[in-house]
Amino acid sequence: MEVNQPNKAERKPVRLIAAVCKDMGIGKDGKLPWNLPSEFQYFLNTVSRVSRPGRKNVMIWGKLCWYSKPEDMLPLANSLHVVLSTTLSAIPDNAHFLCRDFESAIRTVSQPPLADQVETIWIVGGTRVYEDALKHPWCDLVYLTHIMAEFDCDVFFPEFDRELFKVQERFPDVPSEIQEDNGIKYKCQVFKKLIGDLV
Repeated sequence: MEVNQPNKAERKPVRLIAAVCKDMGIGKDGKLPWNLPSEFQYFLNTVSRVSRPGRKNVMIWGKLCWYSKPEDMLPLANSLHVVLSTTLSAIPDNAHFLCRDFESAIRTVSQPPLADQVETIWIVGGTRVYEDALKHPWCDLVYLTHIMAEFDCDVFFPEFDRELFKVQERFPDVPSEIQEDNGIKYKCQVFKKLIGDLV
């Protein structure tokens, strides 16, 4: 029986976002293997969009992912950054929080005083962080851009249940038609977790 949890977590949507090539690759040597400025802008717009002024989204990064991001990406509007690491002893520059694992990151941003301003928790990689997020009961959407080409990758997006997460034909603020940039075609998709499995 739960008794007086003073800092009970306030449920927030946990959403994964990634771009993957044909074999689900997401990176090579700590970098994106492709150069798609329009797709990257779509990513930035998505993770920084909030419903009203004063609200914030949280981005959760694995350490390697954090240090491989483009240098000019930050600061990013409406965003707080959590870096996961078991080895770092200080919060990295431009980040707001350092946590040892995924669960502690979720607790940190879903309890007072932060809970009042946090709107969405975005998971931006790498593989282990995506795996943890897919198992989390608050996970409801996976934003996955399918890059319609093959690239040599050494980091991959984890497999997930396509029966549990169903692709949406149309979704707000997500282009439904195939896009093209630098001669490479890609399609932005959203997979929604079936409501019956949300707890």
